[in-house]
Amino acid sequence: MGAPRIIVVLSILVLVIICVQTSSAQLSRGFYGNTCPNVEQLVRSAVELKFQQTFVTAPATLRLFFHDCFVRGCDASILLESPTSQAEKNHPDDISLAGDGFDTVIKAKEAIDNDSQCRNKVSCADILALATRDVVNLAGGPFYEVELGRRDGRISTIASVQRHLPHPEFNLDQLNSMFSFNGLSQIDMIALS
Repeated sequence: MGAPRIIVVLSILVLVIICVQTSSAQLSRGFYGNTCPNVEQLVRSAVELKFQQTFVTAPATLRLFFHDCFVRGCDASILLESPTSQAEKNHPDDISLAGDGFDTVIKAKEAIDNDSQCRNKVSCADILALATRDVVNLAGGPFYEVELGRRDGRISTIASVQRHLPHPEFNLDQLNSMFSFNGLSQIDMIALS
């Protein structure tokens, strides 16, 4: 297994850890079994189409998920808008998030809502988690199961981003502390970086 493949695998494992540790909902693999049984197929199809349009889809979606999970937990609060531009996405640390990550989630949400059985039944937090898994897989990483049942956040503020995301000028102690706060080790930090 080559070094790039190992890094992708480690990144996936860290993301799975983030998903499980930062979500307060009871997650399960069959969460939408009765309400939207084809949710994974719908998300995958939308993500594949977006991925074919531009490879930037993969890193943009992965980074979007990381920023979402590190601030308020994996609740899709990064996707919320504010009429006064005071949402998480408006914080200087999030301004550089590529639009392709947001567009990936929007396209997957549209695909789900076009299915009458699924309309308004799948959380954006779960869509983001599934889309992230799918872009990583499409980029050559492994496929892994995603437990579902995340609840969408209803709060998104610029202030909530403060001191929750790593900065380029952080030293090793600061980075270790931030990742440790999120239940991640130095090895996890290196894999994600």
